[in-house]
Amino acid sequence: MMSEAKRTPLSDVPADAAHRVALLRGVPAGELLIHEIYLSVQGESTFAGLPCVFVRTSVCDSRCTWCDTPHAFNQGTRMSRAAVLDRALAFGCPLVELTGGEPLLQADVPPLMTELCDAGKTVLLETSGAHDVGRVDPRVHVIMDLKCPDSGESHRNRWANLNVLKPTDQIKFVLASRRDWDWAAAVIREHRLDERFTCLVSCVFTAVPPVELVGWLLESGLHRVRMQLQMHKYIWEPTRRGV
Repeated sequence: MMSEAKRTPLSDVPADAAHRVALLRGVPAGELLIHEIYLSVQGESTFAGLPCVFVRTSVCDSRCTWCDTPHAFNQGTRMSRAAVLDRALAFGCPLVELTGGEPLLQADVPPLMTELCDAGKTVLLETSGAHDVGRVDPRVHVIMDLKCPDSGESHRNRWANLNVLKPTDQIKFVLASRRDWDWAAAVIREHRLDERFTCLVSCVFTAVPPVELVGWLLESGLHRVRMQLQMHKYIWEPTRRGV
């Protein structure tokens, strides 16, 4: 069992981003600030297409230029961890994802994920990669986003996480330009990421035509890297919430 959280772990948030997480400072142990909980189909990762319960936490300390969930920055409802667990389990779905916002900003997220695993769920964590994933239950499938230069947040990448991730985890690169692709390909090669983890590359919606990314991938010789599309954005309106 993972140890119980005592407070929201904001000490690793840089000073220039402290104002972005102000809403979390009043959240006591045992509670979470939740943006929404809903049932949909998983749109990304190797779990794409499967029914999935999404637990979206509020607040993020990053400000990616292409962010598609800015509404989660400052909107949320305080809920006890027990209530969040009950709501997620009530759907009866075997797959549950913690997403955000940035889930690892809230200290009660790791114990919540452990409780979901204990309940027999397959648990996914979507995280920016700016925070320590070492405190995540090893049963959880971490889907970590390494930020590319055009996100404006690549300086926040916590490279030590690469030594903590498991072979069952996945690394995602979201690309807004050819520069981002060149950077991602170089990082994959330097750290042999495609030999150690599942590596996923995707386009910022409308910024890079998928056919161009296909060409870059085929030309690269990175034959273990998987291209993905954000399935939910092709099914529903790209800005629609709760899907």
